[in-house]
Amino acid sequence: MSTPDFDALFRAAGVNGWLHAVDVDSGREIGHGADVPLPTASMFKVPLLVEFCRQADAGLLDPAGRMTVPATGRSSGPTGISAMLDEVTLSLRDMAYLMIAVSDNGSADVLLAEVGREAVNTMLAALGLHGTRVLQSCQEFNDSMRDDAGHPWPFVDPDDIARLSALDPQRTNRSTPREMAELFGLIWRDEAASAESCAWMRAALNKQVWPHRLASGFPYDDVAVSGKTGTAPTLRTESGVVEYPDGRRYAVAVFTRSFSTALNQPRADAVIGTAARMAVDHLRK
Repeated sequence: MSTPDFDALFRAAGVNGWLHAVDVDSGREIGHGADVPLPTASMFKVPLLVEFCRQADAGLLDPAGRMTVPATGRSSGPTGISAMLDEVTLSLRDMAYLMIAVSDNGSADVLLAEVGREAVNTMLAALGLHGTRVLQSCQEFNDSMRDDAGHPWPFVDPDDIARLSALDPQRTNRSTPREMAELFGLIWRDEAASAESCAWMRAALNKQVWPHRLASGFPYDDVAVSGKTGTAPTLRTESGVVEYPDGRRYAVAVFTRSFSTALNQPRADAVIGTAARMAVDHLRK
């Protein structure tokens, strides 16, 4: 069986692309640059979610415990408590939901401070995910882009893009397509945390509101797509799980870097779904 021509697909969409797809239960897999270290952007919120649940399982934190976040000083962003104007009081569990469903930076940074980034990295190492690391909060990620470019958002000048440490996997939150797919597989097999916590994580990831990347490749009422996107200048990515009505399920991670620095790139978004569909179709044959 011939391997799909992912190079041609990504090139036609104006991007470089990397991916990994694996049958969650059989382990059958297909990859394209699957072990290349890449920035994760907001996909770092998935390992943070896992460590949050593991600490809840261990009784180290109360997921229903409420925390008040002041109106000032919270991480910037266009969604969730980041976009709100007033003081907010939420449970840690609801912040975790917002962090995943709408990629809320404010909630993510509250949880990262509560859980501890070293704890996240220790957990990743224990799971054998040695290429995945959390080095920055959302605020630190955003501040680094402003400092590197010498001005605030947006960053569209190629010279600015070339200076962004947020796009250097050695200096920012990072993973590989293989390891992101592996992490999702662990969640779907109840191996990342307790069965109860894994079920809750699956439900939260299934509530992600963005349909324009991974889910766009599977526009069927009987196919469930759960995932988490990541976005930075020239970077668009998503990792998740595709579940078919026959019970087969596939963890998929697709990373892209666009040739253009334009902010709006629908072809780059759509090719994530197309590439994922090609990979899953290959595994299903």
